[in-house]
Amino acid sequence: MPCPHCKITIIKRSNNESAVSAAAYQSGEKLFSEYDQEQKYYPYKNEVTHKEIMLPPHAPPEFADRNTLWNSAEAQEKQWNSQLARRFVLAIPREIPPGQYADLIRDYCREFFVSKGMIADFAIHDKGDGNPHAHILLTMRAMDEKGKWLPKSRKVYDLDGNGERIRLPSGRWKSHKENTVDWNDRKYAEIWRQGWADTANRYLEANGRPERLDLRSYARQGIDKIPTVHMGPAAYQMEKKGIQTNIGNLNRDIKSANSLMQSIRQMVRHLKGWIADLKEKKAVLLEALEQAREPTLPELLFQYLEQRSGERAGWTSRGKLKGTVADYNKVQATM
Repeated sequence: MPCPHCKITIIKRSNNESAVSAAAYQSGEKLFSEYDQEQKYYPYKNEVTHKEIMLPPHAPPEFADRNTLWNSAEAQEKQWNSQLARRFVLAIPREIPPGQYADLIRDYCREFFVSKGMIADFAIHDKGDGNPHAHILLTMRAMDEKGKWLPKSRKVYDLDGNGERIRLPSGRWKSHKENTVDWNDRKYAEIWRQGWADTANRYLEANGRPERLDLRSYARQGIDKIPTVHMGPAAYQMEKKGIQTNIGNLNRDIKSANSLMQSIRQMVRHLKGWIADLKEKKAVLLEALEQAREPTLPELLFQYLEQRSGERAGWTSRGKLKGTVADYNKVQATM
């Protein structure tokens, strides 16, 4: 079954994060951050098999350069807690041929991000260890038709019933802020996750694979199973070297619990089947015993009366009555 990993996060300055640093990490390139005047480089990222920047039609062509793009994006953000970029980490189904990984991610980015006005910077990582995955960085601001960054929000004046501005006691006009784009709306997390599953499943189907990616939780799928916790790169490397981690131990406990619950469920199913089989055999046995039992005297006499009644079918009512009385007298004498 394809690994259902799709992680979406926001790179924030308040977390001491940098879009330039994130771009350097996923691309394996040396990038210089103009914000903190530091070079960002991760030399051990040698598993990058493909990297690409996808621009919407109105984006400046110079943004095809990774260093230019992310320094420009960061320069627009002046606040200490600014949101700098949106980041995706996607597990690529191993059942899809590696030669199609770039097309897969490109199709996904084009349909759900670039077509909406975002710039998508993606990279594919594959060490050949069965864990291929993609990193995607998305811009947070829209652009105008000239390729200039737009504000994230704008002031909108509130109007009364007559369409007139409302003046506050302070003398200012009542207003509120509206986002220029709604990309931060929570509804998109579900849309993007489902979009990734649909895109990956199209590729699985095109390759004749029966597997399908399902990003719904176990509870929403109706599966009685505890999900494991995603292991980040640091914990993964430690576990690979034989060093146990808290996340690794937790996942091992979860797998043991799931295995135990599966065994219990199988035992319960077998027990239910055994009980149902026992009930069926009991019913057959009781029916056989009933058929093998000798009839009692009252049962024989009742059968006699039923037979005699049938023999008088063509009699008159008076004759039937006299015959019935005579039969009951005989039965009474027998008893």
